[in-house]
Amino acid sequence: MEFFKIRRDIPFMKNALIFNVISFLTFAAAVFFLLHRGLHLSVEFTGGTVMEVGYSQAVEVEKIRTTVAGLGFSDVQVQNFGTSRDVMIRLPAQKGVSSAQQSEKVLAALKAQDPGVNLRKTEFVGPQVGEELATDGLKALAMVVVGIMVYLAFRFEWKFAVAAIVANLHDVIIILGFFAFFQWEFSLAVLAAVLAVLGYSVNESVVIFDRIRENFRRYRKMSTVQIIDNAITSTISRTIITHGCTQMMVLSMLFFGGPTLHYFALALTIGILFGIYSSVFVAAAIAMWLGVKREDLVKSSAGKTEDPADPNAGATV
Repeated sequence: MEFFKIRRDIPFMKNALIFNVISFLTFAAAVFFLLHRGLHLSVEFTGGTVMEVGYSQAVEVEKIRTTVAGLGFSDVQVQNFGTSRDVMIRLPAQKGVSSAQQSEKVLAALKAQDPGVNLRKTEFVGPQVGEELATDGLKALAMVVVGIMVYLAFRFEWKFAVAAIVANLHDVIIILGFFAFFQWEFSLAVLAAVLAVLGYSVNESVVIFDRIRENFRRYRKMSTVQIIDNAITSTISRTIITHGCTQMMVLSMLFFGGPTLHYFALALTIGILFGIYSSVFVAAAIAMWLGVKREDLVKSSAGKTEDPADPNAGATV
């Protein structure tokens, strides 16, 4: 399915160096902010108090969030779990205030708002648990990266694997750089969004790489640069349809999903935009600079590389 068809190939690789310099500067800025400002970690990583309260009827989460925030708690997380009558409240740790004192203060304010509220459970999440979550998150990220590299190396060629990983890490670091610069809260939901962006970005790269391989088989007289430009141009319609639909869904979560989904959707929005950019101007360009060529991708049935000068190359009987 295509909305439109571009008759002439767009010379993307002609300006690849300029766009990659911009990418490098953006990447360097993201690393700088990560090192100097760091991430503003949520309660799951830093530790704090977790309360579970129940109501006799459905309650508006926003009212509870406003009430708790009015007590002086910053970065409080309030969300439903199970039913619309059950609410989970996460409070950041405060110096000189115990977990019991925090929960008593919040419960008193909630009872003043609705006497029917009851405390079902309260517990303290220590920073050791947060450290374990951060470690597990880094392990998950590393496993995803290794898995992508192995998959691309087997399906295509090691040059494509290297190009895709560089492009994917480029996306991840830039997302984290945004969160470090603006000091947005980095939670488990945001970590899940980062991992989702890795898979989403590599999918776009695979589509372009697959078209490059097809072009090497189809157009024997084209240069590598022309092959790549044609592959990107011919997939633009598909990119607009796929990413446009996905972006509309993510933006709906960003604007209408409330505070619980806000940073999750924000991370996805940044990741999708930079994922498109990196697949075209980073992954494809790096594969070109690594010297990908027809002989790397097109093999004869006997396992030997086809000779481009052979008029019968690729023919079957």
